[in-house]
Amino acid sequence: MPLSARPPANGEPYVLAASLDNARHLSSLLRAVHFQDHATCFATANGLRVTVEDAKCIQANAFPQGGAPPPPPPPPSPGPGCCWRGSPSPALAAEIFQEFAVQEESVTFRINLSVLLDCLTIFGTSSLPGTSTALRMCYRGYGYPLMLFLEEGGVVTVCKINTQEPDELLDFDFCSTKVVNKIILQSEGLREAFAELDMTSEVLQITMSPDKPYFRLSTFGNAGSAHLDYPKDSDLMEAFHCNQTQTNRYKISLLKPSTKALALSCKVSIRTDAQGFLSLQYMIRNEDGQICFVEYYCCPDEDITEAEL
Repeated sequence: MPLSARPPANGEPYVLAASLDNARHLSSLLRAVHFQDHATCFATANGLRVTVEDAKCIQANAFPQGGAPPPPPPPPSPGPGCCWRGSPSPALAAEIFQEFAVQEESVTFRINLSVLLDCLTIFGTSSLPGTSTALRMCYRGYGYPLMLFLEEGGVVTVCKINTQEPDELLDFDFCSTKVVNKIILQSEGLREAFAELDMTSEVLQITMSPDKPYFRLSTFGNAGSAHLDYPKDSDLMEAFHCNQTQTNRYKISLLKPSTKALALSCKVSIRTDAQGFLSLQYMIRNEDGQICFVEYYCCPDEDITEAEL
């Protein structure tokens, strides 16, 4: 019997059930936000979001489904709208998951992300040619463990991971109407920038402007100041929408976790609001051509004064 057809052991319905032909699609996406041990999972009929936070300064969200990120959940932890289409749009979880069913309006739980990743790769991180690890993920509700059924080559492994009370997540209130500047850049351009700039710098300074230098990345490391400019008509620039000049600095230690998603992505949307909060949304296309998203929110460095800028 295929994993997607297996009924609950005791007949009790699952509030969340999802099946995936290749567990590697999910594990690679979750590794892109794995900079803390624990994550909060939020599921609705529109899709699944996995959120990781650190020190209330940075938040990462993984959307393991096709289309746009799911619409915002109820307060206090709303999710982002889709910066690719300009407004929130329901996601079709079935584009990634072969089965995705949520029996309640929303399902939320906290889980040890390190343990989840270990379970998803229990058969190894790479499969033999022509083989993959099938996954069925089930959750009965508050107080129950998350159950994983993994099958490869006729061998089935069952994992039970304890769930926890979800923490209150930081609300960046980053809706599309509050975005001041936005660009969409091919990811190779940002990867080259991180390779060329001086990463001994404590901060990365980002300038976005309707006039020159348009989009500038700056560091201030041991070798001195370094600047990298992107014209708005650069071949790497897919969209350029800047309404006013903004210069903000962000701690590189907070941005470094996002390089995991950058390495997997094909495009990145970079947005800022009036307070200088930064949104980096990475578009990731898996080996089957399906689209997923990873988004990072980062607070500006408040220790930097206007005089220093």
